[in-house]
Amino acid sequence: MQATALLNLLQLASPSLPIGAYSYSQGLESALEQGLVKDQASARAWIVDHLHHVVATFEAPVLWRLLQAFESRDADAVNLWTERFIAARDTAEFRAETIQMGYSLGKLVIDLHIGDATLLAMLQAQPELPLPTAFAFAAVALNIPPEAALLGMLFSWAENQVLVCVKSVPLGQVSGQRLLLSLQSELEIAATYAQHLGDDDLSNWSPGLSLLSMQHETQYSRLYRS
Repeated sequence: MQATALLNLLQLASPSLPIGAYSYSQGLESALEQGLVKDQASARAWIVDHLHHVVATFEAPVLWRLLQAFESRDADAVNLWTERFIAARDTAEFRAETIQMGYSLGKLVIDLHIGDATLLAMLQAQPELPLPTAFAFAAVALNIPPEAALLGMLFSWAENQVLVCVKSVPLGQVSGQRLLLSLQSELEIAATYAQHLGDDDLSNWSPGLSLLSMQHETQYSRLYRS
């Protein structure tokens, strides 16, 4: 990868990107509340299961398709996978999360004047903008190779999950870095799997996670928005 593309990817995947990712746990806070995650081992098990059974089977493959759609300037494909991703958000919190972060990232890239007129038209044509669509647009506009963009998104997701555990299990900073390091091979496997999954094999079927998300809506004490 060229140095410029690498630097663009590091900026796009950075936790300091002002889209509010730090304020979401994606159901993890409910798992902490119920004692399903309570130490480094259970935190790793939770993240790995979420990665392989939800992210790698739906969110990452949809991002992969959106990257290809923006790269080829295929507006119909962008519309299709954007609509399907939003439709697949099966709780109010999960839907609000992706729309809020997608809106924030979309506004950011427009304010930074990223992307040509054709790409911008495809982005702005979306009635609602989920995060994968905005992320794919930014990656293509910044000339980040799709394989690297996919890994960057997966790492950013994993890092946010680990940060939730560091703050809320709680884990020490060293334990958090040890956990993140141990996830590298899992992220590589997930990225490869996502790239080769057929359309008919996509699935975000995870009723346990959906129930935890619904329960989080009325959780008495919470730090995160999902």
